[in-house]
Amino acid sequence: MADTPGSRPAYKRVLLKLSGEALMGTQSFGIDAGVVSGIANEIAEVHRLGVELAIVIGGGNIIRGVAASQQGIDRVTGDNMGMLATVINALALQDALEKCSVPTRVQTAIEIRSVAEPFIRRRAIRHLEKGRAVIFAGGTGNPFFTTDSAAALRANEIHADILLKGTRVDGVYTADPRLDPAARLLSEVTYQQVLERDLRFMDAAAISLCRDNGVPIGIFNLTHEGNIRRVVCGERVGSIVHKTATGERAN
Repeated sequence: MADTPGSRPAYKRVLLKLSGEALMGTQSFGIDAGVVSGIANEIAEVHRLGVELAIVIGGGNIIRGVAASQQGIDRVTGDNMGMLATVINALALQDALEKCSVPTRVQTAIEIRSVAEPFIRRRAIRHLEKGRAVIFAGGTGNPFFTTDSAAALRANEIHADILLKGTRVDGVYTADPRLDPAARLLSEVTYQQVLERDLRFMDAAAISLCRDNGVPIGIFNLTHEGNIRRVVCGERVGSIVHKTATGERAN
């Protein structure tokens, strides 16, 4: 039987960036086990297609370094706390994925050998080649860098075909759709246009790193069930950021 459109993966190796907030559901803080289980089920569906999956997860559902520094905590200390928060989230997602029969390894940029492997690039790639999902925690291991930058860095290091970022909006807009009702969704836009217009779906350092190394970025709404599979299978969901110079396409 012939494959239907969108039934086969368009990418072999994917880096999926998840925010910490994605794990808390409707809660104001922490981890909602039901939400984590739902995300794990969607990731498992993609894994069963044979896609090599790496994941970078944030820690904003627990603490952000910038927010901590605004409360008087030293910025470096706050960022270290935020990096540790990502490890907590990574362990929660690992547990949920393995309950979905997805063998999963957590690698951290900050060594915590009793609970996770240290980040070793070659080992991470070998895990992916063997069909294991790999969750990269601890950000870059350095203060002052976001987990978006960590996602861009790891995507380049493992030679991912695309960096996918799951958000709470449908993609890249001309302005913040929560504040500007006239904002338009851009289905296709270049790295340079994003930087010049300051379209803030990801920090400039992360976008520049992907631009310089030719890693496309896909932005999609994680809250719509099935979107992870749709994006991985090449359906036109959300926005794509790449080097194409044909100009933006607005929906």
